[in-house]
Amino acid sequence: MKNSKFKLDKSNWASVEGWLSIIGNILLFGLKYWAGIATGSIAIIADAWHTLSDSLSSVIVIVGAKISKKPADDDHPFGHGRADLISAFIIGILLLFVAFDFIIESYQTLKNQESSQFGSIAVIVMIVSVVLKELLAQFAYYGAKKTNSKVLKADAWHHRSDAISSLVILAGIFLGPYFWWIDGALGMIVAIMIGYAAYEIVSDSIHSLLGESPSDTVIKELKQTIEEVNPNNLKPHHFHLHVYGDHTELTFHIMLPPDMPLKNAHDIATVLEVAIQEKFGYMSTIHVEPHLN
Repeated sequence: MKNSKFKLDKSNWASVEGWLSIIGNILLFGLKYWAGIATGSIAIIADAWHTLSDSLSSVIVIVGAKISKKPADDDHPFGHGRADLISAFIIGILLLFVAFDFIIESYQTLKNQESSQFGSIAVIVMIVSVVLKELLAQFAYYGAKKTNSKVLKADAWHHRSDAISSLVILAGIFLGPYFWWIDGALGMIVAIMIGYAAYEIVSDSIHSLLGESPSDTVIKELKQTIEEVNPNNLKPHHFHLHVYGDHTELTFHIMLPPDMPLKNAHDIATVLEVAIQEKFGYMSTIHVEPHLN
């Protein structure tokens, strides 16, 4: 039972992923830095520091997971689940800086018509980097899918950005002798990819933090459930979802006869709230309006 809970717990997933990332990034930093010194490659040394900087995003994942796990209190009656969204937002901003840095470096490479010169040690280290970072990315994506965690999804993209940068260096190793501009051109393409991913992460986090309307599919399913529980044409409308990490608050309106006793109206609302919580996991607050027809 403990293991099952662990697998489904967003905070545990984030903590494990964060620590694995820190360990993996430190090991890769050592390998890349050694390869850069051994081959005299500035690009690999710079990529080594980029890898080490990824540990910062992993620290954000761990801290965000710890905060989001805190229970509700007087200052935060709906819990601290939105720490997950804030952490994803910060990682998205970090990815934007990574993309901008790639653009600047690629532009300078093209402007100065620089070509890369690497040895076999660099090839091996870059292959190890691509494989390990993609494995970390896949692990983070899997955790994000299992727990619906935006911060894990964001960190997965951070891992992938490092894997792609290593892949660019590999491409430069094999294609550099034929096309001096390949390193700079691929760097620009990578920067655009990372920038787009960062934009989606930041945009998604902001939308969730500001509050979103439920999708048409969710509204349709909610109305269907309400109809099944009470088929008396309650005309449910004005749906709003307020997401606080694992805790979601739902508010909506229903219409009842104006002469209905208050207790009966309360009982109808309570039955609907219980049914919605059982099916969707939402805590509902229902506003009752008089049916004037």
